Amino acid sequence: MNRPLLPAGKIDFLMTGNLLHSFDNVKNGVPVITVASLFQKDPQALMAHPGQGYKTFADLKRAPVAYIAKDAQFSWWAWLKAEQGFKDEQLRPYNYNLGPFLANAKSIQQGYAVEEPISIQKQGGFTPLTFLLADHGYSTYSTTIETRVETVQKKPDLVKRFVEASILGWVHYLYGDRRAADALILKDNPEMDQGTIDQSVALMKSLGIVDSGDSLTQGIGAMKPERIRDFYDKMVRAGLYKPGEVDLSKVATFQFVNHGLGLDEKKRLLQKQAGGPKAP
Repeated sequence: MNRPLLPAGKIDFLMTGNLLHSFDNVKNGVPVITVASLFQKDPQALMAHPGQGYKTFADLKRAPVAYIAKDAQFSWWAWLKAEQGFKDEQLRPYNYNLGPFLANAKSIQQGYAVEEPISIQKQGGFTPLTFLLADHGYSTYSTTIETRVETVQKKPDLVKRFVEASILGWVHYLYGDRRAADALILKDNPEMDQGTIDQSVALMKSLGIVDSGDSLTQGIGAMKPERIRDFYDKMVRAGLYKPGEVDLSKVATFQFVNHGLGLDEKKRLLQKQAGGPKAP
């Protein structure tokens, strides 16, 4: 695990999951802070078989079986129970094996919206209904970048360069020529194939995982204190934290994002794809 390496000074930056990690850091006095959020939406989703009466997100709470992993049962499942009406009676263990879900047409299952739908289509021969939690109130940021508080204070230029390079990297990956990056992915992961990468990127775009909401006007990586407060309040109602238990002013700093970095480059790349005139 790389997480202990960051506060220990063995690494300078850590790409982590979502704001729950950030809240826990502050709660436990770990001297790290979030400096950017590369995903505007958490990719976590619930999936269902088509043709089973699950037309809306609210319909999913009627599913007799929900395959949910243990760690999720103590995080976003608690929110689903508190605010969406889901019940523990639905729970069955999810061991990252699609077999039980594929065999039970009435079941629902957790999964990443940019990954599991592709695997289900390959193994099950159908396209599952995918309900992104982020589109139904699960407002956490995701794929955040953390660094030490000391690094922000003493080496702000280093943090700035790292964050900006990450932002521009995503702009070029989503809207530019991905071939070199994909080649590295395929080299490091022989089990991956180009078709799966292409499908995953298409889902990432269509679902607005990286580039949606505030990032459309403030640039990829955007974060807002109001949204962090909104998500924390939801987690309090879900019973994960107590009111006032986490000093939200220590969760994130906004000095390295929200400056519109990459918007002009995105426009240029999209115009290039369309064969239009170059952006000034």
